[in-house]
Formats: sequence, C-alpha cells, structure tokens
Amino acid sequence: MRTICFYFQVHQPYRLKPYRFFDIGEDHHYWDDFANKSIMRKVAEKCYLPMNALLLELIEKYQGQFKVSFSLSGVFMDQMEEYAPDVLESFQKLVATGHAELLNETYAHALSALKSKDEFHDMVRAQQEKVKKLFNGYTPKVFRNTELIYSDIIGEMVAELGYEAILTEGAKHILGWKSPNYVYCNAIEPKLKVLLKNFRLSDDIAFRFGEKAWADWPLTTDKFVNWINQIPQEEEVINLFMDYETFGEHQWAESGIFEFMRHLPDAVLNQSNFTFSTPSEVVAEATPVGKIHVPVPISWADEERDLTAWLGNDLQDEAFDRLYELEPLVRQSQDPQIQKDWKYLQTSDHFYYMCTKFFSDGDIHAYFSPYESPYEAFINFMNVLSDFMLRLKKEQNASLPKA
Repeated sequence: MRTICFYFQVHQPYRLKPYRFFDIGEDHHYWDDFANKSIMRKVAEKCYLPMNALLLELIEKYQGQFKVSFSLSGVFMDQMEEYAPDVLESFQKLVATGHAELLNETYAHALSALKSKDEFHDMVRAQQEKVKKLFNGYTPKVFRNTELIYSDIIGEMVAELGYEAILTEGAKHILGWKSPNYVYCNAIEPKLKVLLKNFRLSDDIAFRFGEKAWADWPLTTDKFVNWINQIPQEEEVINLFMDYETFGEHQWAESGIFEFMRHLPDAVLNQSNFTFSTPSEVVAEATPVGKIHVPVPISWADEERDLTAWLGNDLQDEAFDRLYELEPLVRQSQDPQIQKDWKYLQTSDHFYYMCTKFFSDGDIHAYFSPYESPYEAFINFMNVLSDFMLRLKKEQNASLPKA
C-alpha cells in the first residue's frame, strides 16, 4: 500500500468578550457574540464554503478515489448551527459521499487529557453524540486529540474508549531516525494504532505555500508529486495533516492554494503509485511496524512540538490550574448554562492567547489572538473565571438545607 491520508482540523473557539473587574458578579454572559459570528461568517466565505464545494467536486470527479478526513470540534459545530447552517449542510453533503471521514476529539477542543481523565472521557462522549446528531448517526472510529496532543498515557485513555487509532505529530525528537511514513502502535496498548504527521510535506502546503522567500516557491503539483515519488517504496503512508483554514484564510485564494488542490488528485493518481485513503482505511490495511514511545506529551504546535503553546508560563499554568480546581463543583451543578460555560472555558485557545513566546512562533500566536498582550488575555480570562466561581458557589449554597 502506498497512500496519502489527508486530515483537516476544523475549529473555531467561542471568544470571550472584554470582561472587566467590575463585571464580576454582575454579568454572567462571557462570550463575544458579534466577533464569533463575524469571524465565522468571514472564514465560511473565504474557506469553508469554497473548499467544501471543491472537495465535493473532486470526490465526485474521481468517483471516490480521492478521500479526505475532518475533525470538527464541538464548539465549531455549535457555531455552525448558530451562525452558519449553510456550512453545516456542505459538510453533511461531503460526509454523505462516504469518502470524507469524521474523526472524534474533545467537544471543546480542550486540554482535559492533561488534567482530568473523567472530564476527558466526558468530553469525548459528548463530541461523539454531537457528531451522531448532526451527521445521521455517524460514529467515528479514529481519534484526534486537541492540536494532535499525544503521549503514551493519552493513547491508553483513548484505547479505553474503543477507538482503533489516533493521530499525532511525527516529531523529530520522538522519531529520531525513524520515518513518519509508517503506521505505529501505542506503547502501552498496542491495539491502538498511531498515525504520524509528515510535518515537512504538510507544512509545505500549510505554511510555506504562499511564502515567496521560500526556495521552492511556487509549489506546483508536479513538484509536490516529484517529492513524494522520492520517498522509499517500502514507506506506506504519507499523512498530510493541517488546519482546514489553510485554504483561503491562512493561504488566500490569490496564492493559488485552491487551484493547487484542484489539480493535486490528478497529478498523484496519474504520476505516482500513491492512492488516497481515510485514516480508518489506512489502519485497516497497514500493519504497525512497531511501538512509538512518547513518555512526555507532544503536539503539532511551534518549533518545539510540545505543550508550550498552551502551558508552561506562569500565566497559563495559573489559569489552567484555577480552572480545573472548579471541576468538583461543576460536577455537582444542575445548571445547564454553567455546564455549557464550563465546556467553552476549557477551549485551548484561551491558554494559547497567554503564550509569551517571541520570534516566529510568537508572531503566529499574536496573529490568532484577539488581545493586545498575553497579560491582557490572562486578566480577561481570570475575571471571567472569578464570576464563574461565584455562580458555582451561589448554586451550591442555594442547595444546602436551611438551618
């Protein structure tokens, strides 16, 4: 088997509105409805609608020889229902072809796997129910954790939930001399197969495509196919994992990114011995070549491919610890709005905005952040968290028996 596995992360967070100290105890609505709606509609017009239309065209043109996979975060699906039902319908049409696979993840695109096994399992089950509801009973078989965060222990937790495989980053410091172009298995639970992102070829599309200073610019389909043809014949699968917003949002239509994708299937199918497969097809056909040992969590973010995009500085760690200290109280709550806010507050983007890195990685963080500084992101989040805590304690006190 020689195949290409396309996977796209599709996620939009619920962004917090500016929330002042004086709002604590007075205002319990935390979300910037205007920004969330306007950003969703902007990205829908630039990326989701045109790219979904293109992929549907390609799937039909190549009669199922071309295949892709998606992980739609639960908070993204909530926003599709609320702001972009046309986008939801276009994803439903893609999935209905049988050649666009949906993966599962945590509902809120959260970091719960790093802190609470109970919350992680709850979020995964909630996400599974959401997918089933919106996609005609669809049940994902393969898992993708938030931002490809993975470790041996996280893999074991995913295996406990019955998934066949998990996706993660083909990080150099983990692989060493090994190639990402094989199927591996979890070091603790070998029945869970592990697919590793080929970061060089993925990032050529996701990050370098429109970079005119790049030595290989412009990237053409012929050039790309020539690169994959140089991969040793025994290497079985090229995992091209990227943000879906690569198409039209990060790489604008004027860069030629849509035309590149339009012509890529023809170039691959006619100029190489590669096919296209979904993750579940890959793991059904390929035998793992060995275990992949990941004792410390990795991700697909930044140069280090670790957790420092979200955790590690004092701001991030303080906010993260204070948030999860509230889990026992949340589990006692009967208020559906508290439960909903609890999910949305766990979204990893809130901690991403608090990152204090510099240089190129810092520029990327600043690009995605609605805040002027990481400190501003921290203060805003902690103000919200203070009000959330008051709501929890008020509900708990109200439920205590009167003396």
